[in-house]
Amino acid sequence: MFNADQFTEQWHKAQNASDFVCQWLTKLDGLWQQDFAKDAYQAALSEQNIYQLVAEAVAAATDEATFMQQLRLLRNRLMLRWIWRDANQLTPVLDLTSELSHFADAAIIAASDFAKHTLQRKYGVAYNPQGVEQQLQVFALGKLGGRELNLSSDIDLVFAFDEAGQSSGVDGKNIIEVQQYCILWGQLLIKLLDQNTPDGIVFRVDMRLRPWGDGSPLAISYLALERYLEQHGRDWERYAWIKARAVTGGVLAEQMLAMTRAFVYRVYVDYTVFDAIRDMKRMIEKELLRKDLADDVKLGQGGIREIEFIIQAFQLIYGGACKELRINRALEALQVLVKLKLLEPSIADDLARAYLFLRRTEHAIQALQDRQTQLIPADPTQRQRIAQAMGYQGWDAMAPLLSAHRLLVRGQFDALVAKRSEGAYDQTASDNLQEQVQQLLDPTQQHKLALFWQSKLVTRLTQEVRQRLDKFWPLLLQQLLQLVANQQIGNINITFDRLIPLIEHILRRSVYLVLLIENPKALTRLLKMLTASPWIANELTRYPVLLDDFLNGNDQHLPSHNELQAQLRQQLLRIEPDDLDGNLRILRLFKKSAVLDVAASDVLADRPLMKVSDALTAIAEVVLAATLHLALYQLAQRYGLPRTKNGALASLANPAFAVIGYGKLGGLEMSYGSDLDLVFVHDIDEQEDTSGAGLAGGKAISGMEFVAKVAQKMMSMLTTQTLDGRVYDIDTRLRPSGHSGMLVVSLAGYSQYLSKDAWVWEHQALVRSRGIAGDSAVIEQFELLRKSILCQVRKQQPIVQAVLEMRQKMRAHLGSTLVEQKNNIFHLKHDPGGIVDIEFMAQYCVLMWAAEAPALVAYSDKIRVLQAAAVVGCISQEEAHTLTANYLLLRSEIHKRALAEEAIKVEAEPWQPLRAEVIAVWHRLFGTDSLA
Repeated sequence: MFNADQFTEQWHKAQNASDFVCQWLTKLDGLWQQDFAKDAYQAALSEQNIYQLVAEAVAAATDEATFMQQLRLLRNRLMLRWIWRDANQLTPVLDLTSELSHFADAAIIAASDFAKHTLQRKYGVAYNPQGVEQQLQVFALGKLGGRELNLSSDIDLVFAFDEAGQSSGVDGKNIIEVQQYCILWGQLLIKLLDQNTPDGIVFRVDMRLRPWGDGSPLAISYLALERYLEQHGRDWERYAWIKARAVTGGVLAEQMLAMTRAFVYRVYVDYTVFDAIRDMKRMIEKELLRKDLADDVKLGQGGIREIEFIIQAFQLIYGGACKELRINRALEALQVLVKLKLLEPSIADDLARAYLFLRRTEHAIQALQDRQTQLIPADPTQRQRIAQAMGYQGWDAMAPLLSAHRLLVRGQFDALVAKRSEGAYDQTASDNLQEQVQQLLDPTQQHKLALFWQSKLVTRLTQEVRQRLDKFWPLLLQQLLQLVANQQIGNINITFDRLIPLIEHILRRSVYLVLLIENPKALTRLLKMLTASPWIANELTRYPVLLDDFLNGNDQHLPSHNELQAQLRQQLLRIEPDDLDGNLRILRLFKKSAVLDVAASDVLADRPLMKVSDALTAIAEVVLAATLHLALYQLAQRYGLPRTKNGALASLANPAFAVIGYGKLGGLEMSYGSDLDLVFVHDIDEQEDTSGAGLAGGKAISGMEFVAKVAQKMMSMLTTQTLDGRVYDIDTRLRPSGHSGMLVVSLAGYSQYLSKDAWVWEHQALVRSRGIAGDSAVIEQFELLRKSILCQVRKQQPIVQAVLEMRQKMRAHLGSTLVEQKNNIFHLKHDPGGIVDIEFMAQYCVLMWAAEAPALVAYSDKIRVLQAAAVVGCISQEEAHTLTANYLLLRSEIHKRALAEEAIKVEAEPWQPLRAEVIAVWHRLFGTDSLA
């Protein structure tokens, strides 16, 4: 309701804030009082309200003059309201910018429709050769694209159309090409919004962001735009198109906009962005200095543009992989950066507060005279008015807060963008550093270094890549010298030997040089890792794409199963489920990246062996679960879903199919490079057909065919070798009848096989088995089957004989040769007293005594099996402790050798005491020391 006191107070504040208000209070005689009396000045306007106001304003307009007048009068009426609300702190910044942007959209659409009807009366309808009507597609960039328009913003537009053609003409005349038609359409649209009349303008229209800028055609075809961005698009245009949004044009405009995403966002992590931003910022600052515009709250130091640059830098770097970052509103993008842990929450909060404060300041500056400016006026009176519009007593109260926000923004911009890599290339300094490093290298590495610089790879580098190498090289040498001085690198020759092949590989994708230039801490971490492990060095050399995630890892943290699951799920959500290649690439890189993170934590933070194995096992579990889901989804799209044994239709969540892990995976003992021993089981009706699929070419197949295809597809997805490597090597020889058996088996068939046909060694293998992925009901049934088989009553002598025979066979095939034994060589795994002896003893205890002590089958890992064996009396507590301690020592050594890429055959003498302890327990259990 109208309130006189409230009106008077708000009226004075609005007039003090804006000369525009003073001018239009008179010109809009009566209209604005009606709006105020209706409480329109107190409440926000919805998008629907704004579109309705625009439609009503131009509904009766039949000529250009009337259309332009009515739209301008509405603009001024709304502008009066927006300034009034802003000056009286009645509207949050983001609500104001949204309302302004909705009005701009509505005005563009109305002007486009009016222009279209005008053209159709003269030239007919524009068609492509297929007879499809052509539309002018209007793209908003800049602040309008992000729905962040300010009080006196111009609007950045780009006009496009689908494809060439002609207009239909009128009475056989005035037939013109579609491009000319759309150019005329765009020209009239601009005139309707931009032409200055006694009533002012609606918006200034800026078309300079179109391909080739001023002087080029006003409207461009889809193909021409795509070709331009692909062949000629510049860095600053990538920033411009981040905020691009289709205002008109419907589905075709959205498809065209999707095409621009490939230009804006690179498929790889793109650290070249920082250099581009620094160049753009330097150009802006030169212009500001030339025009003495240091007090510009948008372009000056610590201004709005620096906040946008920070956000856009991360968007362009990571947006190719993280679709969540493809957001055209600044504060929403900040929140995503925090969610993705690319920006600290406290930094994001500081930047958000500064952004809102600076945007309000910008509005107060522009409200003074309805001018597109962000420059704080020098006039003390105008500064006072700005401060009061912001809600402060005067400029002296506001100025310190403004300075604090700008200092904070500048500090973050310097830290995150501007000063990540400072200093020009200095050849003399680089030569001095290289000389110091060469003095530390042995002749072999000195020769390799000389060959590197003389190689065709280096001598034929493009100018851009050579500049990156020249910038990177002294940083690298400086880091090496510092690490040697701090004794963080023991042998620089080892580091150098592993470093040169990596550099040779990343020169082929030199963006990784930029990554290391921009991340000094990452370079330090890399050098430490190369020194510590040739396995890590080789993985990174073969797959440099892993560098970004690896170099930003956390050495002090090993991920849990839930964390890994969430990480992989987020990555897969960025890829359409039908994009099999994209999903497989995610799986490969996720697995490799996660394993490398564990290795780094293992080496640098000296993680406990069991924790490392748990993490590596969790990675495999998460990958298998995701692979199974993808395989089921792909096949269900084509064939529908099968029916279970009880007649119910299976689902993706409950597919009546499960993956069983054996060996290291089943026993939670995964190491680097471990393969996966898998068996696929199901509870599907093998004879009943699937439900079929609605897709073209889809058909129903038998349940047996379906489960076989699921297993085959999983195998293919996991083992196919690509440029990104393979996910895992898979071994399925533990399925019934081994290589000659079916790849997937029903629970009933598996039960029958294990009960009647399996060898003793297959029952031994069952000890280290467990459900990994798939239907929980099937996994539960498998676990019941496992326990029932392992808990069978067995006669001791046949079991002892079978275990000894299998152990002897394995030793003969896999252990040290006679020559090696004479040379005092010990195979840590397969020789007497090694890991396999301990493994066989644990399995023997389960097979012999689980019928009396079911607790023996509760777990699948050796440590807990040995502990249970001691509890139930199969072995003594002392024996359990001896076997556990020695097992961990042996595994730890094998584990270290895997990282060092060393063989697991060692000098026997240091291991004799341990071997003797293991053999003693073996002798007591089996009554023989023939394996010793």
